[in-house]
Order: sequence, then structure tokens, then C-alpha cells
Amino acid sequence: MTSSLDRLPKISAPATRALTAAGYTTLRQLAGVPRAELARLHGMGPKALGVIEAALDEHDLRLS
Repeated sequence: MTSSLDRLPKISAPATRALTAAGYTTLRQLAGVPRAELARLHGMGPKALGVIEAALDEHDLRLS
């Protein structure tokens, strides 16, 4: 059984590709990553960042 921390949240295909290309394949891996670092990824927009932050918040985790 996989936890929601074991997969990325539902975001746009370009944002998902950007995260995967940067080596992030699970929500758990994003905890503590600087928001600015993710924002610099090509395909990562404010909406995707908001979805990621909300998903992390459900587990009491944050971007840095």
C-alpha cells in the first residue's frame, strides 16, 4: 500500500516532468526543498507550487 507521500500530487504534466527531471519522484522528497529552487524549474508555475505546498501541509511538512 502506497502513501500519498510516496507519489507526487496531481499537477500539470510540464511541472511533473520538471520535478522528475530534477530527481523528485515522491512528495516526501520535496519536504524541506527551497521553494525558490522548485520555482526555477522550467514548467513549474505558481499553481503547481501551491498544490505541492498544500499536499505537504496535509502531512505537517513544508518547503523551505
